Amino acid sequence: MFPVLAAKQSAVEAGIGGEERVAEVLRKYSFSFEQHIFHDLCPASVDHFQMDTFMLSPWFGVVLEVKNISGILEFKDHPPQLIRTREDGHKDGFESPVVQLERNCELIMDWLKYRGLQLPLYGAVVLAYPKQIVAVPPKETKLLFPNLIPSFLKSIPRQDRKLDLDTFQWLSNELLHSHQIYIPKPICESYNIPFSDFKPGVRCLVCRRIGMVKTPRTWVCPFCHETDHKAHIRTLREWFLIFKRSITNRECREFLGVDGIHTATRILKSMDMRSDGSFRDRSYFMFK
Repeated sequence: MFPVLAAKQSAVEAGIGGEERVAEVLRKYSFSFEQHIFHDLCPASVDHFQMDTFMLSPWFGVVLEVKNISGILEFKDHPPQLIRTREDGHKDGFESPVVQLERNCELIMDWLKYRGLQLPLYGAVVLAYPKQIVAVPPKETKLLFPNLIPSFLKSIPRQDRKLDLDTFQWLSNELLHSHQIYIPKPICESYNIPFSDFKPGVRCLVCRRIGMVKTPRTWVCPFCHETDHKAHIRTLREWFLIFKRSITNRECREFLGVDGIHTATRILKSMDMRSDGSFRDRSYFMFK
């Protein structure tokens, strides 16, 4: 499974890099009208959805779907699909960014209607870098490179103001408060990897070795002697992302490499996690 996980990691990092490229362009540009820009926004809704970039202004909203996929790209309509041809001629198929964009526009429109608001919405697919070659563009959807985004936003008409200043600020705060952090399924669950394939222990951020030792006030690396009093927090977050959504006292001791039941209890309680069950069978939950 290692090549599969490595490929997934590369794809995720490429996506994040593309979104950061768009964010950088927008940070450097000074707009002549009021606007708030949100990146990686996941408003709470009946259906989970995530917008790479969303601009809110008193006149309109704009949804940007960012893609960072190398190769020669073809946007197909029937069925909707993105085809990538690599340098060696190999072809890969992806979900169409056009479909993702349309779905996000519909969902944010529903989110606004639920709050009694209607706002003109515009959307575009953004290719993160000009080195991405488009052989067949989408027929009806705007396709941009990051440096073209400001001029696209400036071209949107602003004759009829839909939100007064107070409502605009209230809606911006609503979007922030409604945001939900996206938490993927644990790797073991998603890829059917047994727990025994992972090495337990607390990893040192300095020398990268696993095996930090718990002392009364901190964690100490026996290899480079670095100390880190928050090492257990990072390691337990890894547990929830790798194995499962809950952890018991025994699992905590085995994973962190600590001996005492009371030590593990203090660690788990210090992280302000939700718990369920009696003392002997209690489980702790970091994520809902």
